[in-house]
Amino acid sequence: MQFDPRGAHPFARLSAGGEPPSLLKKVAATLVTVAVFVVAMMFSVVLFAVVLTVGAIFWGYLWWKTRTARKRMAEAGYDDRRPPPPSGGLVIEGEVIREVRSGDDGR
Repeated sequence: MQFDPRGAHPFARLSAGGEPPSLLKKVAATLVTVAVFVVAMMFSVVLFAVVLTVGAIFWGYLWWKTRTARKRMAEAGYDDRRPPPPSGGLVIEGEVIREVRSGDDGR
């Protein structure tokens, strides 16, 4: 099997013996880069606006569909904007630790 030197380094011909780009090529490359960046920014702003609009429409739809449920909950005393009425009972918070011995089946 013969070795083909042309495929060994695909970028070797680009760097070997090439002349540096002229000022016109550098300016053109810079202008193209700036134009691509500006177009990308325009698309990102449009995409952001579309996503924001769709999200606002979805939130409004959800708010509109749940208005009767919110009204019923407020009438029943489950309104989040008001503190719950005092129950008058005693609330004890804590935790229980249970020791299980070997041979104890948990009953």
